[in-house]
Amino acid sequence: MVTIALERSRHPLAQYIYRLENGEALLKNSPQNVTEVVGILKSYGVVLDAYSRNLIYIADHQFLVMFPFFKYFNGEISFDKLLHHWGHDRINFEYAEYCMKAMMWHGGGGLDNYLDTPEFKEAAKQVIQAKFKNNIFMLALDKIFPEFLPEHLRMMAYYSGLGQFWRVMADIFLSLSDRYDCGEIQSIPDVVQHILDGLVKDANKPITYQVKIRDQVYDIIPKSVGLTFLADTAIPYVEAIFFRGTPFLGTVSYNAQAYQIPQEQAIFAYGALYADPLPVGGAGIPPTLLMQDMRHFLPEYLHEIYRQNFRQEDDLLVQICQTFQKSMFCVTTAAIKGLAPYPLDTNDLEQKKANRVYLEGWMDRFLTSQLRTANG
Repeated sequence: MVTIALERSRHPLAQYIYRLENGEALLKNSPQNVTEVVGILKSYGVVLDAYSRNLIYIADHQFLVMFPFFKYFNGEISFDKLLHHWGHDRINFEYAEYCMKAMMWHGGGGLDNYLDTPEFKEAAKQVIQAKFKNNIFMLALDKIFPEFLPEHLRMMAYYSGLGQFWRVMADIFLSLSDRYDCGEIQSIPDVVQHILDGLVKDANKPITYQVKIRDQVYDIIPKSVGLTFLADTAIPYVEAIFFRGTPFLGTVSYNAQAYQIPQEQAIFAYGALYADPLPVGGAGIPPTLLMQDMRHFLPEYLHEIYRQNFRQEDDLLVQICQTFQKSMFCVTTAAIKGLAPYPLDTNDLEQKKANRVYLEGWMDRFLTSQLRTANG
């Protein structure tokens, strides 16, 4: 079969376009990169499993609770667990909430659209009436501020949606580690293909949300709405967390006159693919919480790589952040391949041209990212 070549791209990141067109990934393939990416995704999978369970617990059991003091306990409250909680000997579920709030703020996808529909408002009204059937104060509050409690339920819907998304991703990452241990994963393209296969397998998995009040179940997001894993949680998550994010307190000025934060959300670049690993460990930096969680579940082979570096474990969180960014470029590669208008290995010239325009659009967004550093 004759392969028809395109003209060379003039994009500053053209080398990464060629990599993708040749079946490679944004992250270069090397034995150490494979070990690092699989190892960090194993740790991340364990953490995501915990995050997912807690988000879904909060959505199912802490909805319309004004002061959810024990929302991080998953319904298992004991004095011993409370001491561990106060001593910060626990998973930092606050980071999961940070991601949920970033998704909700940036919006996008069918979930965001549905939460503004009359159907959702009617479902929320029924739940509020059932929950506070005999609570005169809360019913009066709902009358005075009619958007307060529905907005709370919108947030609960994002708790549940993100929890369901992370449930799938945790399984993908943990099964990747199992396949690596069995010798089935030997290259970065293998890693990308495993993630892509997982995304495709669950692409149409329904995203639903029901709550139980007394003995009756109420559909807040019924299956009939048609929300699915890929279009309505995965893609908005990549946009909100990988790319846009939110500006970290203490790193930029929130003073409007300083103009350090873009006026348009669409051009925010504070996501995981852009973050400078060096501030990790500083107060008020949300990813620090994630890195601290992952450090407890690092496989020994990855820990050994970190010990061989110049500072050994003195900058462990920074090293974890750098490895995590490498892994996220692999996840992003899977997303790029999955969303491409045509297969990236096509030999049809018109399809190649369409793919080239598509890939150059992605590269525009990577110009200020950590892509070059991750491949340095």
